[in-house]
Amino acid sequence: MKIKNLDKKNKDNLRDHMGDIELILTMLAEVTSTDISKAKNSKGLKEIKTDIKKGGKIAGEARQKIEKETNKKVITGENFKKLNN
Repeated sequence: MKIKNLDKKNKDNLRDHMGDIELILTMLAEVTSTDISKAKNSKGLKEIKTDIKKGGKIAGEARQKIEKETNKKVITGENFKKLNN
């Protein structure tokens, strides 16, 4: 929220201000974490937290590779509020 200069008090939704690749990587982390948990039949908060970290790491590695190939940051401070001004 800080990177994009959004405010929870104004009920700004972070996903509404993400670019395509940001959204895709977020979804990749979520679905990968879920699939890891299902494959391992994880139970309890501790195991699921570990699965979530693994899913996030996979998406993070993908982000780094994209940034290396494109020579551009995937996560930026840009948001769609600027379009309204």
